[in-house]
Amino acid sequence: MLSENSEVVMKRVFWSIPILLCLVIGAPARAEDRVRINPTDPQPTCVMCPGTYIPAAELEGYANKALAEKLLDQQVRDIDIGKAHIGIGIVHRGRLDKPAPDSVAEHDQISEVYHVLSGAATLVLGPDIVNRQRRPATMRTVVEFNGPGNNGSEVRDGIAYEIKAGDVVVIPAGTGHWFTRIEDHIDYLMVRIDPDKVTPLKSEAQSREYLSKPAARGQ
Repeated sequence: MLSENSEVVMKRVFWSIPILLCLVIGAPARAEDRVRINPTDPQPTCVMCPGTYIPAAELEGYANKALAEKLLDQQVRDIDIGKAHIGIGIVHRGRLDKPAPDSVAEHDQISEVYHVLSGAATLVLGPDIVNRQRRPATMRTVVEFNGPGNNGSEVRDGIAYEIKAGDVVVIPAGTGHWFTRIEDHIDYLMVRIDPDKVTPLKSEAQSREYLSKPAARGQ
């Protein structure tokens, strides 16, 4: 014969079974399961990822900050899209009559896309870089923007492009890029493609904080 305490325990177990079944059967699917409508189809590489919106006013804030604080390259966002990070930057370059020494740039792992917003310049592109010199791993641009890479003195057999507002330039990782002349200025939106995720993420909140105070100095 069961004791009174045993009967209470058994009753609790008995009444708990339907509740547990309801919880299991009616539990919402995991995020991965919700997107897997047909398991034989290709599946999203960024599961249930949100989109990212960057208003023009925020980009204008970066453009104004570049002029006010004499900044060249600024990272607006760095976003995880599943298999890669995507960086969005704003770059302002002033007048350039001749290239600075060792001003060819190359990035080992990050490809870049320029969309020229205003101004005009001569940009030389090519993979054969003369006098490669490793960029210091501690450089801010290396750590935060475009990852490890090299500088060089020129691009051997490079192709010179006259770029202007509205133009788009695609620069694969490993390709040298070299501004040899800038008429008055050139401003461009930068999209950085980082499949190895070597750069840190940057959120909207971090962007607002950056814009709210003077930028850290240094390369």
